[in-house]
Amino acid sequence: MTRRLRRIASFAAFLLCPLAAATPAAAQESAAAEALFNRGLADMEAGKYEAGCPAIAESHRLEPKPGALFTLAICESRWGRVASAFKRFGEYLALHEQMTPAQQSRQGERAKVAREERERLAPLVPELSLSLPPGAPAGTVVKRDGEAVDAALLSTGVPVDPGEHVVSTQAPGGPVWETRIQIAEGEKKRVELQVSRAPTAAPSGGISGRRAAAYVAGGVGLAGLVLGGVTGALTLGKKSVVEEHCGSAIGQSDETACDPMGLAASESASTTGLVSTIGFGVGLAGLGTAAVLLLTEPEQGEAAAGATSRRIRAGVLAAGPGGVLIGARGAW
Repeated sequence: MTRRLRRIASFAAFLLCPLAAATPAAAQESAAAEALFNRGLADMEAGKYEAGCPAIAESHRLEPKPGALFTLAICESRWGRVASAFKRFGEYLALHEQMTPAQQSRQGERAKVAREERERLAPLVPELSLSLPPGAPAGTVVKRDGEAVDAALLSTGVPVDPGEHVVSTQAPGGPVWETRIQIAEGEKKRVELQVSRAPTAAPSGGISGRRAAAYVAGGVGLAGLVLGGVTGALTLGKKSVVEEHCGSAIGQSDETACDPMGLAASESASTTGLVSTIGFGVGLAGLGTAAVLLLTEPEQGEAAAGATSRRIRAGVLAAGPGGVLIGARGAW
């Protein structure tokens, strides 16, 4: 063998190797398809369509053949899946038209049977029309029996098999809403679906400015009460010192006369007493303001409309030379 012939032989072997390797795999798929078809056909003849039809469908998927497609259509028709059978017979007829006369001849009466079955099944095929409610969020996904429904098919009657169908909707970021729909042979049903919207995000900070102000006022009020209580206790403590170091306690007829310790205690008590009074005043004012702000806060959903569920209004109740009176009026 010349060098040129060796090269040609080597190149041919290189091209044929993948084909030789693929042949066993193709043979295995063909054998599996034949086994599935035979098992499915036996189940179909025994009336076990729920097992037979899927087996024939898988056989046709592994090795598409006109005979398997026709048998699958017959199986689904007997099973009551009229929409699927109608579709399969149509696929078979479309395939039959592409065959050569010799191939069509080998199909026998199958094309005639397919046409007759389609005519018989046509009025039995149910149609289900699904639509979204007005204002449904853009991008809402609709699924029927786990398969997404094209947006262009919404509000259009689509052939479906009789029985129960699981339909769901899901808005972007929202939870899944699901329902089950029963439809009978020949029925045309329209269903408007529901959509569960995504949860509304809380406002920045989580609370309104009015509620925040109420919390601040309440905090100031509590601090004022604590201050008033502490300084009040100190004032009471200083009072006992004054009683021991002023007036008759030190031999003086004037009760306001005090020794140095009593004088210091008296001045200190005067200061802490004033602070205690101011603290209690601030505390009560702060808590009162917080209460008014909370009681007059509009409920959620009503604030935008300018309404509240309570007839209490805060503001200036009276004003005069002596000062201003702030409070709330109305009915609870």
